[in-house]
Amino acid sequence: MAEPDELGEVRDELPEDLDRGFVGAYKFPDNSRRKITGALCFAVGVWAATAALALGDDAVLLNTGVATGGVLLALAGIYQFAAGRRFAVNENEALVAAVADVGFAVGHASAQLGWRGWMSRPTWRVLVYSAEDPPDTRGLVMVDALNGAVLERWVEDNPETWIETASDPDAADEDEAAPDEEEAAADEDQAGIETSATTAPSDRG
Repeated sequence: MAEPDELGEVRDELPEDLDRGFVGAYKFPDNSRRKITGALCFAVGVWAATAALALGDDAVLLNTGVATGGVLLALAGIYQFAAGRRFAVNENEALVAAVADVGFAVGHASAQLGWRGWMSRPTWRVLVYSAEDPPDTRGLVMVDALNGAVLERWVEDNPETWIETASDPDAADEDEAAPDEEEAAADEDQAGIETSATTAPSDRG
Protein backbone atom coordinates (compact mmCIF):
# COMPACT_ATOMS: atom_id res chain seq x y z
CA MET A 1 0.00 0.00 0.00
CA ALA A 2 1.31 3.46 -0.86
CA GLU A 3 2.45 5.60 2.09
CA PRO A 4 3.47 9.28 2.27
CA ASP A 5 7.21 9.95 2.10
CA GLU A 6 9.19 12.57 4.05
CA LEU A 7 7.74 15.36 1.90
CA GLY A 8 4.19 14.14 2.40
CA GLU A 9 3.85 12.87 -1.18
CA VAL A 10 2.16 9.53 -1.80
CA ARG A 11 4.16 7.23 -4.10
CA ASP A 12 3.11 3.90 -5.61
CA GLU A 13 4.93 0.74 -4.55
CA LEU A 14 4.78 -2.96 -5.33
CA PRO A 15 3.06 -5.43 -2.98
CA GLU A 16 5.44 -7.25 -0.66
CA ASP A 17 5.08 -10.58 -2.50
CA LEU A 18 6.09 -8.95 -5.82
CA ASP A 19 8.85 -6.66 -4.54
CA ARG A 20 12.28 -8.03 -5.52
CA GLY A 21 14.12 -5.44 -3.41
CA PHE A 22 14.10 -7.50 -0.20
CA VAL A 23 16.93 -9.79 0.88
CA GLY A 24 16.17 -13.50 0.98
CA ALA A 25 14.68 -16.30 -1.07
CA TYR A 26 12.06 -15.16 -3.57
CA LYS A 27 8.93 -17.24 -4.18
CA PHE A 28 6.82 -16.77 -7.30
CA PRO A 29 3.13 -16.05 -6.58
CA ASP A 30 1.13 -19.19 -7.27
CA ASN A 31 -0.89 -19.34 -10.49
CA SER A 32 -3.99 -20.28 -8.48
CA ARG A 33 -4.40 -16.63 -7.47
CA ARG A 34 -6.13 -16.15 -10.82
CA LYS A 35 -9.16 -17.92 -9.32
CA ILE A 36 -9.76 -14.88 -7.11
CA THR A 37 -10.01 -12.60 -10.14
CA GLY A 38 -12.20 -15.15 -11.92
CA ALA A 39 -14.61 -15.40 -9.02
CA LEU A 40 -14.94 -11.61 -8.75
CA CYS A 41 -15.52 -11.19 -12.51
CA PHE A 42 -18.11 -13.95 -12.52
CA ALA A 43 -20.01 -12.55 -9.51
CA VAL A 44 -20.12 -8.99 -10.88
CA GLY A 45 -21.06 -10.20 -14.35
CA VAL A 46 -23.92 -12.37 -13.09
CA TRP A 47 -25.23 -9.55 -10.89
CA ALA A 48 -25.14 -7.01 -13.76
CA ALA A 49 -26.84 -9.34 -16.24
CA THR A 50 -29.49 -10.47 -13.75
CA ALA A 51 -30.30 -6.91 -12.65
CA ALA A 52 -30.56 -5.63 -16.21
CA LEU A 53 -32.83 -8.48 -17.31
CA ALA A 54 -34.99 -8.27 -14.19
CA LEU A 55 -35.68 -4.54 -14.53
CA GLY A 56 -36.42 -4.81 -18.25
CA ASP A 57 -36.72 -1.86 -20.62
CA ASP A 58 -37.96 0.52 -17.92
CA ALA A 59 -34.48 0.87 -16.35
CA VAL A 60 -32.37 3.80 -17.48
CA LEU A 61 -28.88 2.70 -16.41
CA LEU A 62 -29.33 -1.08 -16.43
CA ASN A 63 -30.17 -1.74 -20.07
CA THR A 64 -29.43 -4.39 -22.69
CA GLY A 65 -25.82 -3.21 -23.03
CA VAL A 66 -25.22 -3.80 -19.34
CA ALA A 67 -26.75 -7.27 -19.61
CA THR A 68 -24.48 -8.12 -22.55
CA GLY A 69 -21.43 -6.79 -20.72
CA GLY A 70 -22.39 -8.80 -17.64
CA VAL A 71 -22.58 -12.02 -19.65
CA LEU A 72 -19.17 -11.38 -21.24
CA LEU A 73 -17.67 -10.55 -17.84
CA ALA A 74 -19.07 -13.75 -16.37
CA LEU A 75 -17.57 -15.77 -19.23
CA ALA A 76 -14.20 -14.10 -18.65
CA GLY A 77 -14.47 -15.02 -14.97
CA ILE A 78 -15.12 -18.66 -15.85
CA TYR A 79 -12.02 -18.66 -18.07
CA GLN A 80 -9.84 -17.09 -15.35
CA PHE A 81 -11.10 -19.60 -12.80
CA ALA A 82 -10.40 -22.55 -15.13
CA ALA A 83 -6.90 -21.24 -15.99
CA GLY A 84 -5.95 -20.65 -12.36
CA ARG A 85 -4.45 -24.07 -11.73
CA ARG A 86 -2.05 -24.49 -8.81
CA PHE A 87 1.65 -25.16 -9.42
CA ALA A 88 2.79 -28.74 -9.00
CA VAL A 89 6.42 -27.72 -9.67
CA ASN A 90 7.96 -24.57 -8.19
CA GLU A 91 10.90 -22.63 -9.61
CA ASN A 92 13.53 -24.59 -7.64
CA GLU A 93 12.16 -27.94 -8.82
CA ALA A 94 12.08 -26.59 -12.39
CA LEU A 95 15.78 -25.66 -12.08
CA VAL A 96 16.58 -29.19 -10.90
CA ALA A 97 14.68 -30.70 -13.85
CA ALA A 98 16.46 -28.38 -16.30
CA VAL A 99 19.92 -29.17 -14.91
CA ALA A 100 19.22 -32.90 -15.19
CA ASP A 101 18.07 -32.53 -18.80
CA VAL A 102 20.73 -30.33 -20.44
CA GLY A 103 23.58 -32.81 -20.00
CA PHE A 104 26.33 -30.49 -18.72
CA ALA A 105 27.41 -29.09 -15.37
CA VAL A 106 25.46 -25.89 -14.71
CA GLY A 107 26.82 -22.74 -13.08
CA HIS A 108 24.55 -19.71 -13.45
CA ALA A 109 20.80 -20.35 -13.90
CA SER A 110 17.54 -18.41 -13.71
CA ALA A 111 13.83 -19.21 -14.08
CA GLN A 112 11.02 -17.18 -15.64
CA LEU A 113 7.31 -17.97 -15.59
CA GLY A 114 5.31 -17.92 -18.83
CA TRP A 115 2.01 -19.25 -20.16
CA ARG A 116 1.19 -21.19 -23.32
CA GLY A 117 -1.89 -22.38 -25.18
CA TRP A 118 -5.54 -21.33 -25.09
CA MET A 119 -5.89 -22.52 -21.51
CA SER A 120 -2.90 -20.44 -20.42
CA ARG A 121 -0.91 -23.39 -19.08
CA PRO A 122 1.90 -22.16 -16.75
CA THR A 123 5.40 -23.04 -17.97
CA TRP A 124 8.85 -22.42 -16.48
CA ARG A 125 11.49 -21.06 -18.85
CA VAL A 126 14.86 -21.95 -17.35
CA LEU A 127 18.04 -20.33 -18.70
CA VAL A 128 21.24 -22.19 -17.75
CA TYR A 129 24.95 -21.61 -18.33
CA SER A 130 27.75 -24.16 -18.05
CA ALA A 131 30.03 -24.11 -15.02
CA GLU A 132 33.19 -22.88 -16.81
CA ASP A 133 34.47 -19.37 -16.13
CA PRO A 134 33.44 -17.81 -18.45
CA PRO A 135 30.76 -20.34 -19.50
CA ASP A 136 31.24 -22.11 -22.83
CA THR A 137 27.65 -23.34 -23.26
CA ARG A 138 24.16 -22.05 -22.55
CA GLY A 139 20.73 -23.62 -22.78
CA LEU A 140 17.01 -22.85 -22.50
CA VAL A 141 14.69 -25.49 -21.04
CA MET A 142 10.87 -25.33 -20.98
CA VAL A 143 9.40 -27.15 -17.96
CA ASP A 144 5.65 -27.68 -17.45
CA ALA A 145 4.67 -26.15 -14.10
CA LEU A 146 1.73 -28.54 -13.65
CA ASN A 147 3.50 -31.89 -14.04
CA GLY A 148 7.26 -31.15 -14.23
CA ALA A 149 7.69 -32.55 -17.74
CA VAL A 150 10.46 -31.09 -19.91
CA LEU A 151 8.70 -29.77 -23.01
CA GLU A 152 11.57 -28.39 -25.10
CA ARG A 153 15.31 -27.84 -24.83
CA TRP A 154 17.80 -25.71 -26.77
CA VAL A 155 21.57 -25.92 -26.18
CA GLU A 156 24.24 -23.88 -28.00
CA ASP A 157 27.74 -22.49 -27.62
CA ASN A 158 27.64 -19.33 -25.54
CA PRO A 159 27.86 -16.35 -27.95
CA GLU A 160 27.98 -13.78 -25.14
CA THR A 161 31.10 -11.96 -23.98
CA TRP A 162 31.67 -12.53 -20.28
CA ILE A 163 34.19 -11.02 -17.89
CA GLU A 164 36.12 -13.69 -16.02
CA THR A 165 34.95 -13.65 -12.40
CA ALA A 166 37.50 -16.04 -10.85
CA SER A 167 41.01 -14.67 -10.34
CA ASP A 168 44.19 -16.60 -11.21
CA PRO A 169 46.27 -17.07 -8.02
CA ASP A 170 49.56 -17.10 -9.98
CA ALA A 171 48.64 -13.89 -11.81
CA ALA A 172 47.66 -12.28 -8.53
CA ASP A 173 51.04 -13.21 -6.98
CA GLU A 174 52.86 -11.77 -9.99
CA ASP A 175 50.85 -8.53 -9.75
CA GLU A 176 51.70 -8.24 -6.05
CA ALA A 177 55.37 -9.01 -6.67
CA ALA A 178 55.77 -6.44 -9.48
CA PRO A 179 55.50 -3.32 -7.25
CA ASP A 180 58.05 -4.82 -4.81
CA GLU A 181 60.54 -5.38 -7.63
CA GLU A 182 60.05 -1.83 -8.90
CA GLU A 183 60.61 -0.42 -5.40
CA ALA A 184 63.78 -2.52 -4.98
CA ALA A 185 65.14 -1.31 -8.34
CA ALA A 186 64.40 2.30 -7.38
CA ASP A 187 66.21 1.85 -4.04
CA GLU A 188 69.27 0.41 -5.85
CA ASP A 189 69.34 3.37 -8.27
CA GLN A 190 69.10 5.83 -5.38
CA ALA A 191 71.91 4.05 -3.51
CA GLY A 192 74.09 4.16 -6.62
CA ILE A 193 73.56 7.92 -7.01
CA GLU A 194 74.47 8.57 -3.37
CA THR A 195 77.64 6.42 -3.66
CA SER A 196 78.74 8.28 -6.79
CA ALA A 197 78.24 11.62 -5.11
CA THR A 198 80.32 10.51 -2.09
CA THR A 199 83.29 9.11 -4.05
CA ALA A 200 83.51 11.81 -6.76
CA PRO A 201 87.02 13.58 -6.78
CA SER A 202 87.29 17.21 -5.81
CA ASP A 203 88.08 19.83 -8.51
CA ARG A 204 90.01 22.07 -6.07
CA GLY A 205 93.83 21.99 -6.54
